[in-house]
Amino acid sequence: MVRANGAVSLRELARVVQTSEVTVRRDVRALEAEGLLDRRHGGAVLPGGFTRESGFPQKSHLATAEKTAIADLAANFVEEGEAIVVGAGTTTQELARRLARVPGLTVVTNSLLVAQALAHANRVEVVMTGGTLRGSNYALVGSGAEQSLQGLRVSRAFISGSGLTAERGLSTSNMLSASVDRALVQAAAEVVVLADHTKLGTDTMFQTVPTEVITRLVTDDPPAHDDRAHTELQALADQGVQIAVAGATGSPGGDEVPARRRAGSLPGPRRGQVPGGSGLRPAAAVLGEQGPTERERARVADLRRR
Repeated sequence: MVRANGAVSLRELARVVQTSEVTVRRDVRALEAEGLLDRRHGGAVLPGGFTRESGFPQKSHLATAEKTAIADLAANFVEEGEAIVVGAGTTTQELARRLARVPGLTVVTNSLLVAQALAHANRVEVVMTGGTLRGSNYALVGSGAEQSLQGLRVSRAFISGSGLTAERGLSTSNMLSASVDRALVQAAAEVVVLADHTKLGTDTMFQTVPTEVITRLVTDDPPAHDDRAHTELQALADQGVQIAVAGATGSPGGDEVPARRRAGSLPGPRRGQVPGGSGLRPAAAVLGEQGPTERERARVADLRRR
């Protein structure tokens, strides 16, 4: 099943082989030890993620609870009357469902799923790029999509991908998707990456957004035993990326930092950080900084008039 689809969820495996998820998890661990697949939270993928990309049906079943929590928190970063771009992906689709309640919003997207989620929102204007439909993720790609984004300027871009590392930033397995995502990012004054902890420390073939361009990361709290994800969060914070952690206890929208990081102090202030603060930003503090500047408001108003 993994060879045929690129990825599969533990729930689906348990249903097909008619056994418990506990048994499936044990067997998947054994197969990983033999190098036949790589485990992911809630499922498994083919080894060698640099070249293989899972299709939408497989991605939609992986880390669903985490994606929901991330979307809930990310929606707080969007204000009434803004103009934003939203890229393709299962996490951004979850975000779009929550944006339907934001009045006066303009959303530019290359994702059919994002557009569908906002199709019946009376107070949200949806602008779609041109391009060629890529069926595996229901996204418009190619030169048509990229050209339609030229000259566009919005306040924020919300984007996802296949992997995120402090060394290379956000990446994806498909060249056409990466190219359009770069065009989306270039149109925005601020870049918000949505990535659950299973993507932290994963590097794929095509770089989308270098780390220095990422303004903030919205993610979930990695399990205590996931050393790779915790190390990557620390490294991203060291490079000035603001981190908002969803789905943990603490502040209403998310936690201050992953639990294992609370005891120690992180490196000093970098880009966008408050002097004396830690590298991993409290979600509540980050939310407090989200109001657009007068210059951004003027850009948004001008874009809407045009």
